[in-house]
Amino acid sequence: MQKIIAVGSDHAGLSLKNALCAYLMDEGYTVDDKGTYDENSCDYPDFAVAVAKDVAAKKAHLGLLVCSTGIGMSMTANKIAGARAALVHNGYEAAMTRKHNDANILCLGANIIGLALAQDALSAFIHTEFEGNRHQRRVDKMMAQERN
Repeated sequence: MQKIIAVGSDHAGLSLKNALCAYLMDEGYTVDDKGTYDENSCDYPDFAVAVAKDVAAKKAHLGLLVCSTGIGMSMTANKIAGARAALVHNGYEAAMTRKHNDANILCLGANIIGLALAQDALSAFIHTEFEGNRHQRRVDKMMAQERN
């Protein structure tokens, strides 16, 4: 079965998002690009919500969000029940958030990290599995907060 990655960016993250989409396709993933598609000013929450809803509904296996810092995208995506969005700055953080937090959406800041570091983080994110075991208990506690 083909793995689908839902992606989104605002105007500030467009160039990095497009480069990372090409990388994902080269890796054999199906990319569901939720936008934006041009450099006109737009609102990052629109794309964060679209990606997070698809990931939470399991229409996509994982998500990728890019804005200028990644902060707004991560904050917005985490408002959606079932989303576990993580803002990372390198491959180590990306791997650890998959292993220990079962993160399902990677958030990156286009003005913070360059293409090589972003690609390293994305590679670690998509190729790392959740370890479960003791970490499952912690993820369950985290996700229980959605009900409060």
